Amino acid sequence: MTTPLYLRGFLAPVPDEIDAFDLPVSGALPPALTGRYFRNGPNPLPGRDPGHWFTGPGMVHGVRLRDGRAEWYRNRWVRTREFTEDAPFVRDDLSVDLTAVPANTHVVPHGDKIFALVENGLPYELTAGLETVGPCDFGGLLTTAMTAHPKRDPLTGELLFFGYGFLPPYLTYHRLSADGELVESREVPVPGPTMMHDFAITAGHVVWMDLPVVFDLALAEGGGMPYRWDDRYGARLGVMPRTGDAGVTWSDINPCYVFHTANAHEDGSGRVVLDTVRYTPAEFAAVWDDIGGSAHPAARAAVSGTAHLHRYVLTPGAASHEEQLDDLDVEFPTLHDGRTGDRNRYLYAVSSGAIVKYDVRSGASILHKTGPDRMAGEAVFVPAEDARGEDEGWLISIVTGGPGVGSELLVLDAVDLSRVASVRLPRRVPAGFHGSWIQDG
Repeated sequence: MTTPLYLRGFLAPVPDEIDAFDLPVSGALPPALTGRYFRNGPNPLPGRDPGHWFTGPGMVHGVRLRDGRAEWYRNRWVRTREFTEDAPFVRDDLSVDLTAVPANTHVVPHGDKIFALVENGLPYELTAGLETVGPCDFGGLLTTAMTAHPKRDPLTGELLFFGYGFLPPYLTYHRLSADGELVESREVPVPGPTMMHDFAITAGHVVWMDLPVVFDLALAEGGGMPYRWDDRYGARLGVMPRTGDAGVTWSDINPCYVFHTANAHEDGSGRVVLDTVRYTPAEFAAVWDDIGGSAHPAARAAVSGTAHLHRYVLTPGAASHEEQLDDLDVEFPTLHDGRTGDRNRYLYAVSSGAIVKYDVRSGASILHKTGPDRMAGEAVFVPAEDARGEDEGWLISIVTGGPGVGSELLVLDAVDLSRVASVRLPRRVPAGFHGSWIQDG
C-alpha cells in the first residue's frame, strides 16, 4: 500500500520532541532580529495515520534568535484533549468538543499570550518555551471555534476573528480588545455550514467568503474529512461594516475556493479591493484529493497549476469585478502586518522551490529560488526598526528538504530577496502551515 502524500517526502512527520542549542549560522543574523520564530503544522504520532493532512496533531517548531545568535531550536506537540486523551471532536450525539481538535494550523501572539490555532476548535495557550498551558475561552465568553487566521488591526491593536461550525450558528464574528478581552460576538447569517478558512478586513469592513465547500454529515460519520465541493451552494463574497447593526452586502462570484486571503482595502471610490490566492473548481478538486492522500500521481500531473494570485473589486450595488494577477502557482500569501486592512504595495508568497515578492502596484515580481529539492515555508515579514519603506525588513521561512536532508531557518532581505543568513536546524522540519515572529519587548 502506498504511503499517503501527507506522511512522506516534505510532509513526513518527525517522531519526537527535541531541544538543541547554539545553532550554526551562515551569513550574519541582523541583531534587530531578537525574538522567537514559531511555526505550526500537523505532525501525527509515530505509526498513526490521521487520514488527511489537515487532521494530524499540531506541532510547533521554534527558533530563538538574540543579538546575531541562534540560541535554540525546540519542537513541541500541542497537547489538546485529542492528543492527551484521544478525545473525539464530534461526540456520539453530534455535539462538538472544541477542546478536542488538533491545534495544528497557526501560532499567534496577542496581548500577553501565545495561541496555537485551528479553525474548528478553541485556541490553546502556549508558553514562550512552547509548553501547552491549555484551552482558552476568554473567561467563558467564547462559545464557538476560533479561526486560525485572525486579523490584528494595526491602529487599534484589536484582534478580529470568527468561528464557523456545522451546526447553527454557522458563522459568528468576534472581536478581542488589544489586551485580550472578548468584547463583541455576533452571528452572521449564512445559508449553511461551509469550510470558511480565512477572511479579510479593511479599515471599516469585514470581508466574508461564502464558498461551495460544505460540511457533509455522512463523511463525518465515516471518520473522513467532513467537507466536499457542492456546486449547488454557489460562491459569493460579503462586505459587512465592522461597527453598527448593518448586515452583509453579498456579491456573487465565479465558483472557486480560497484558503488564504492576502489583504483587502477600501479605495477612494468606496470599493473594497480584495487580493486572494484562488483555486478554480478543478484546481481545488485536485489539491483536495492530493492532500487527502487519494490522488494518483498521474491525476496530479494532469491538472495544470494549483492556485494563483487573484483580485476582486466589490462595488456597492454593482456586480463584482475579478481578475487573475499572475500565472505563477502560489500559496501562503503574507505582507507587512502594519498594512493589514489598508492599501499595500508588496505581497510575499511561496511557489514551487521559491519565495516570491509581488509589487501589486506595478505588477512586477521577483523570486528567490530555494531549489526543486527544497520546499520553502510561509515567509513571515519582520519590519526593520525605523523603516521608511513598506518593504524594509526581512522575510523568515523554514526551508525543508526531503527525508535525510536537514532544514534551515532562512532570512532574506525583503527588498530584493537576497540571502542575509540561515540557521542550520538540528533536524528536518516537515513542511507545515503558518507561523509568527514574536519580537522581544
